[in-house]
Amino acid sequence: MSKISRRDFLKLAGLASLGMVVPPSVQQKSQQLQNDKKNVLIIVFDALTAYNISLHGYARETTPNLARLSKRATVFHNHYAGGNYTTPGTASLLTGTLPWTHRAIRFNDGVKNDFAAKSIFHAFDDYHRIAYSHNTLVNTLFKQFISDISEHVPQEDLFLFNDGFIRTVFGNDEDTATVSWARTVKRTEGFSYSLFLSQLYEAYRDNKVKDVSKLYPNGLPSVNNDNYFTLDQSIDTLASRLTEIPQPFMGYFHFLPPHYPYKPHKDFAGAFTGDSFKSLSKPEDIFSEGRSDEFLDKQRAPYDEFILNADHEFARLFEMLESSGILENTWLIFTSDHGELFERGIWTHSTAALYQPVVRVPLLIFEPGNSTGRDVYEATSAIDLMPTLLHLTGHEIPSWVEGSILPPYVTSPLPPNKGVFAVQARYNEPTFPITQVSAMHIQDNYKLIYYLGYEEFGAEKERFLLYDIKSDPEELNDLSQTNREIGSDLLNIIKQKLDESNKPYL
Repeated sequence: MSKISRRDFLKLAGLASLGMVVPPSVQQKSQQLQNDKKNVLIIVFDALTAYNISLHGYARETTPNLARLSKRATVFHNHYAGGNYTTPGTASLLTGTLPWTHRAIRFNDGVKNDFAAKSIFHAFDDYHRIAYSHNTLVNTLFKQFISDISEHVPQEDLFLFNDGFIRTVFGNDEDTATVSWARTVKRTEGFSYSLFLSQLYEAYRDNKVKDVSKLYPNGLPSVNNDNYFTLDQSIDTLASRLTEIPQPFMGYFHFLPPHYPYKPHKDFAGAFTGDSFKSLSKPEDIFSEGRSDEFLDKQRAPYDEFILNADHEFARLFEMLESSGILENTWLIFTSDHGELFERGIWTHSTAALYQPVVRVPLLIFEPGNSTGRDVYEATSAIDLMPTLLHLTGHEIPSWVEGSILPPYVTSPLPPNKGVFAVQARYNEPTFPITQVSAMHIQDNYKLIYYLGYEEFGAEKERFLLYDIKSDPEELNDLSQTNREIGSDLLNIIKQKLDESNKPYL
């Protein structure tokens, strides 16, 4: 009996429902395995950079609750997203592969076709799998993985006021109906075919949300302009749902805050106005958008306040899960899909640049029933999360996964010279070789950023930057000319990986 695998036991137990006789010893062992299964809950706050988190040393106290809860978690201090915006970053989280592999590299694209069955939802095929996201781009990915999602909570279900009836009434023509509704009534893109209907709609919408609006001095958080939501209501709804669904479950909840537009609750709006914080002025980058330091600081303050808001709501979620007893049997993950940039003339994350604030993200893992904390300082990647969770819950790690089990959970030595990578290739056709790319490679203390195919670099159309991110965490001293040997070694590795990823598309 000791040689029968975990999944074999579960299959044998399932035969009992068909009237077949299962030996008592198998029944007992199968029940034990079922009871031992731990839930997995991944909480993603969109566009949350580790750079602006006080837990990681930021001067503003943006995460007091996270700092308190971190004493019960494994905290990863040098963790990196797979890409620098939602589509590639989230796809890397959900597939355990890098963007040049899963090919979800453009804003509205999904993963390549054969990856539709290569997701974390597929790997947890013996769990109840529940998913929700405020972000439309994440829901595009969910649609590809839908056959492996037990319960997809529709995006609009957590909006305060929504157009969900369009999907219900015009299910077979949802896209056409949505565009027609938007142009006829909602006045998207600044016009409407019916001013009367537009005004009627706006009056009805505003009346529905007027009481809640008073709590948000910068305006209500929204998706696509007027799909309003509040983070507290979203947290309450999903936390309640977790007490009702079958266990074991694997949940992936992707909240939009602190993503732009930065609209914190009144309890946090203005928290950093007029404080003594001074951002570090850095030289303009070649990819600068021409944003002044004054403009960037003006945007940074409400972003930091939105982080403070998200920090408060995560703590509420944690407390609700703990009081319900769910945390005693759940691996809880706190992370993000990518970061946000307020420096070098660049704002947000739609950039070719791959500086630390746009790729370094938080990762905290809360172990079921654990009350002690620990810190990990090795460089780790978003693609490492999926194999780690599969390992911790006794699942097989699929062969397609490119990540490794995270320390301190790894039971065998890490691959020699294991590097951490991030990829931005948004201007490429996914089914063709990648010829314009920003790629990052971190190994030991060194970080190399490789740019290929950009007109900004002249005839050669390529350049690389090299930083010692341990001694120069602000990336102010480019070592590409003085440490040529190290730079060449890291560059050769990243070029080799890029060539390998392009082979199927030549």
